[in-house]
Amino acid sequence: MSEDEQLKVVIEQTISKAIATIPSYLQEIEENKDILKVTEQKEFVYGLIIGMALSMAVASLTSIKKGMPTSEDQLKIRDMVYSKIPEIRKEIFK
Repeated sequence: MSEDEQLKVVIEQTISKAIATIPSYLQEIEENKDILKVTEQKEFVYGLIIGMALSMAVASLTSIKKGMPTSEDQLKIRDMVYSKIPEIRKEIFK
């Protein structure tokens, strides 16, 4: 499997698992609203999911390459994750 294919799988799995836990994220935020002080819960969860996908992809690529990803690698990861934004937003804001 190519590097890009491996990244795509990691990104899709991360996003899929994160989407499945959206209700629990929202409940957790609601239960801890006094501590978290989050005003836009769904936007917070959106940022959380994007951050998770970016982080997991960079960590995976670091493992695949046995070193830190280059700037070009990071842009490629960003583009791959950002291509999933409509799907993520649809699930959060439905």
